Amino acid sequence: MFIHRLTQGATKIDVMKINVNAVHFTADQKLITFINEKVNKLELFYDNIIGVEVFLRLDKEHAHDNKIAEVKIHIPGKELFAKKQCKSFEEATDLAVEALRKQVKKHKEKVVTNQNLEKFISSVPP
Repeated sequence: MFIHRLTQGATKIDVMKINVNAVHFTADQKLITFINEKVNKLELFYDNIIGVEVFLRLDKEHAHDNKIAEVKIHIPGKELFAKKQCKSFEEATDLAVEALRKQVKKHKEKVVTNQNLEKFISSVPP
């Protein structure tokens, strides 16, 4: 699924690609829609996300909490990853996206801090 977003000034269109992969089973459209909605909310915190990969797996060793969601976010120069195991794919996805939200916010703070530091250093006369 492709999600289009306009950048500031609406001069170009960026595409965030979301891939949902169900390993050894077929995910229904309702689950895929839920995952896409959750993942799209990450753009509220960082609008420079290139793509997202979601892998859904069943863990045969556990009978109860056997649903695994792995989410990988591609951003310029870095990949962020979260893996959660729960009773349902929705719960696992929700927790993984929440963990990634924290990682994205932390990454954005580092980027902004570095940009501010570079501006400060370049503004100081030699």
